[in-house]
Parts: sequence; structure tokens; C-alpha cells
Amino acid sequence: MLLFQDFHPLVAIATTPTAAQTLEPLCHTAGAMLWLPESVHTPERKDVPTESFYQGSLKSHIASLWQNHRAFIFCLATGAVVRLIAPLLKDKSSDPAVIVVDETGQFVISLCSGHQGKADQLARMIALQLGATPVLTGGSTGLNLPAIDMVGIPFGWQRGEGDWTGVSAAVARGERVEVIQEVGSTLWQQHLPPGHPFVFDGGEETVDSNSANARIWISFTQRRFSPDSDLPKIQWHPRVLWVGIGCERGTSRELIETAIIQTCQRYHLAVDAIAGIATIDIKADEVGLVEFCQARDLPLRTFPAEVLRSVNVPTPSTVVNQEVGTPSVAEAAALVCSERFSASGTKVPTTNLLVQKQIVRADNQPGAVTVAIAVAQREYTGRIGQLFLVGIGPGELDQITPAAKTALSQADAVIGYSLYIDLITPILHPGQIIERLPITQERQRAQRAIELAEWGLTVAVVSSGDCGIYGMAGLVLEELKAQGWDGKMPGVQVFPGITALQAAASRVGAPLMHDFCAISLSNLLTPWDVIEKRLNAAAQADFVIALYNPRSHTRIEQLAIAHSILLQYRSPQTPVAIVRSAYREDEEITLSTLDKLLDIPIDMLTTVLIGNQSTRLHGDWMITPRGYFVNDE
Repeated sequence: MLLFQDFHPLVAIATTPTAAQTLEPLCHTAGAMLWLPESVHTPERKDVPTESFYQGSLKSHIASLWQNHRAFIFCLATGAVVRLIAPLLKDKSSDPAVIVVDETGQFVISLCSGHQGKADQLARMIALQLGATPVLTGGSTGLNLPAIDMVGIPFGWQRGEGDWTGVSAAVARGERVEVIQEVGSTLWQQHLPPGHPFVFDGGEETVDSNSANARIWISFTQRRFSPDSDLPKIQWHPRVLWVGIGCERGTSRELIETAIIQTCQRYHLAVDAIAGIATIDIKADEVGLVEFCQARDLPLRTFPAEVLRSVNVPTPSTVVNQEVGTPSVAEAAALVCSERFSASGTKVPTTNLLVQKQIVRADNQPGAVTVAIAVAQREYTGRIGQLFLVGIGPGELDQITPAAKTALSQADAVIGYSLYIDLITPILHPGQIIERLPITQERQRAQRAIELAEWGLTVAVVSSGDCGIYGMAGLVLEELKAQGWDGKMPGVQVFPGITALQAAASRVGAPLMHDFCAISLSNLLTPWDVIEKRLNAAAQADFVIALYNPRSHTRIEQLAIAHSILLQYRSPQTPVAIVRSAYREDEEITLSTLDKLLDIPIDMLTTVLIGNQSTRLHGDWMITPRGYFVNDE
């Protein structure tokens, strides 16, 4: 359900028993309410908690649900859905996502609000849950490009004025689109496919404005586009402006709002680029300020006087200093937020200050407001970041759990070893940030994922096999703990996968039917003397043993030592299975015996399974008896 929380409240509609059967598992997973007509109400359905039954016409019922739900999943004919929702559609910026699933669950169609309503994303997620084919018809989809009205969403950007349809059409036609990005993350630029139509101002290629077919401004400036221009233009506003506020006690929300809007207009700043409001801590309960922040969904950051007092400002005030213990509230608070400093007393440069303090009063309202505005180097996303720790199993797509596939599809960023990223490429989609790090940079992967998640992104960290068994889950959690993580933010979800020993075992039969253990022969993180103790203990205890990381180009003697230890306790004829790249195209499987183990090519992509005293080979199968056929005497 957590994977689908961005679409809640979510509703599903079925009109036949077959359609209901198709949607029921999905509703359980996604936390959606399934609505059915009274005509399919049967006794066996009366206790199903996720089902409700409507009376009267479906058209009237949909109309009653429309305003209060973010997404609709229909399992009926597309034409019927079109006729049902047509009178309800208003604007793509406010309409809910609409998805159509055929009765057999083979196709999932993103019908309406594909971009801004995230219907395309929801269709991908549902298709992964059902094992279906997503049908996405947006113009940018076939070009492997992110939708232009979605590129800033992961970073919390706000859509500004402009001809969004015209610019989107230019992108879909592959025409030159000039991008002038003054602030905000450029990560979206770094993950565009080859041959994309964007030309970036200030880049290696000089932009000839006359040759551009459309233009995108990414700025905190509010521009007014000429209605006489035929060139379609749009503007994105990254939330980089921190507004410092000082006000008299009892100042109204209306006056605070007027002061901020007037100041932004005077300096041609976009109100949508405001990241949040900053002030002194004694104003944390100022009613007008709190109401303004709640109405605009803006964070209110407050700081003690000693922190604000440490900041150099251009216009300090002795009067303010006498009143509240700091010569500046508005300017100092805006600067502290812009640099994201905590109460450390660090000196903040004044170069970030765009607008020095402005005092605003109104004839018809009591009080006064002081406004100052500073710009941050990094935008405020306004989101709580998530870390998805994902095990992808042996690597074949049909061996990955639906939940793991859905998590990968939903993530803003996917981080992992390049081989693992290549294996899951069909699950990924345009607009995602894909970062490949070498196999020796596991800690860097963890740190990068945490950095992005703390900023507010949803980040999937990929491990082969199971992420919690010799994978990235433990390292990420250790790194979080070392950084003082509170256990809540960023959020963490772990998605298990088929681990290497399970995958290898499945290819050779049932070698793990009795007690078994896994031992990694890599001594990069574990001292070799510890590994030797574990090998001796496991061999003596007659465990079936799975050896991970058995041999690398530079680490070859460890397998020989392990082989010698095992022969002290196991018969030379003990069955062994050597499985390389299980379920992948270059899979190699060898069944042999312990005495011949070192004669077989083995590398880091190999898992070695060593039987116990009861394990036997039978043709191409390796079997460890569980004991069901042993007679009790």
C-alpha cells in the first residue's frame, strides 16, 4: 500500500464478476476501494473489506466520487469509461488520474491526466503488479524523454505561466527547445537520452534564439511573455527563495501576504519560487504568520536570537536589537535558511540576499511587516525522502517480485552497480535519475542514496539477490545510523529478492532441503581468521554450505584454503554444484564432487553449493534428503 500512497484516495470500478476478480488482488496491494454494482452482490462477497456496492447508475456514482479521489482504475470498456468521465473533465492540472484495465488483465491504459495526474506512472505500477503491458500514448513516451511538465516534480519545482501545450508539442516533434536554467538541480539534464531536442543556454553549443522552436525558463524570476510572440515558452520555478519575516505582534495574515506578494512583484520574483518563511523563534506562534504558511503549504523555520545575531546583514537595527536581542530578524533569518545552517553560529555571506529588508504597512490594517528575501543554492523539495532497498534476485525480470518492480518504477532515482542497472533497464522509464557506481564503491552508493533521500527524493538502491543478504541494505542502514538517523526520515522500505543461494539451488534441484548456511570468502570486510573459524564450524556441523564470493582475479588462495578445510570433515565424493550467473543468458552449471572443486572455473559471479553427508547426485539433480522417507524405529 505504501508504494501507492501518492495516489490515495484511490478507487477501482468493476461491473462484472470477471472484472472484479481481476482487480481484487490489485486493490488489496494498492489499498484501493473496489466498487461493484448491487447486481453482482453475492453472499460470499459480503465480508470482503475492500469492496462496496453502489446503487443506481454508475455515471451518477462516479460523479459523486470524482472530486474526492486522486485516481480511478476502471475495468470495463475504454469507450464506456470515456463517456462516463467526459462531463467531469475540467483541466489536466486538476483532473484525477484515470486508468483502464481490460477484464483479462493483459493491458493497462493510461487514459487521462498521464503527466500531471501521474496516470502514466500509475499505469506502469499497475502493469508491473498484474504482469500486464502498459499502454502510454503521450508524445514524449516514444522518444524516451521525460514529459516537459513533469521534469521538475521530483525537485519540488512549481509550474509557472506559459504555453505548456505548445512547448510539449515541440518536444514531441523533436524540434529544438532552448533551455535557460538559472537555478535548480541540473540532474534532469544529465540523464537525458542521446539525440534529445534540448539546447542548454551557457553550454558548449551556442544557442541561436532565432533557431529555437520553443523555450523553457527555469528561474526564480517571474517573466511576462509577450502575447505577440509565436514562440511557445514556459517557466518552471524551483523553490529557492527564503523569505525572512519580522512583524509586530498581532499582524494579520492578510497584511503578511500582501507584504510578501508586493515585494515579489516589485523585484520581479515568482511567488511560486518561495521555499519557505524564516523568522525569530519568538514568532513561532504568531497567528497571522502561521495561518499564511498553512494556507500556502510553506514551512516556517524559526531561529533563536543568538543564531540570528551571528549573521552579518546589510541593514542592522539597534531598535530591533533592543527589542528582541538581535539587530536583524528578516535579513538574518532569510540568510540562515538560504545556506541551510543550523544553530552553529556560522557566519553567513550576504551575497545570497536578493532583497534587503522592506517595511510594509497598510492604512486599513494594524501592524507592520518586514520582508527580506535570500536565494539558496539548492531548491527545497517540500517532500519527505524515501529509500527503497531493492533486491532484484538473479537478474531475470520474471524473477523479480512485483513489489520490487513497482518500487523501481516509482523511484525518482535508481542507484546501483552498472551490471545490475543494465539487468533492470526494461523496468525503468524516462525522467528517472540513473546513477551507476563501480563494484568497489558500495559505501559511496549508500552515501549518495542517503544524500538524495534527505533532500526529498525517492531513491531505489539496487542489489542483486536479496538486498539484506550480502547486499546494500545493511550498509545503507549502518550509514544512516552513523549519520544520526532518527529511524523515520528519510523513510526506509526493504524489498526482498531471491538470493544467490536460492537461485543456484533451484537450478540444480533441492540441495538446501536440510540445515544450511552461507559463508562469503571475501576478506575485504571480514578478517580471514574469522572466515576460517566459520568454515571449520560449518563443516563440522554438517551444514550444506553456500560459498559466496569464492574467487576473484586477485583473491585466489581463499577458495583453496576453504577446500582444504572442507576435506578435513567431508568425503571427497561429497556432491557440489557450481552455478555461475544463474538465470542469466551466460548461465553455467556444473555438478561435481568436492575433490574436483578446484578443477572447475570459478569467479565472483559463481555460487558454490557443497552438500552434507546425506546429499546425493541423481542425474542432473542435486538432492539433500529432508528425512521424510526415514522410518522411525
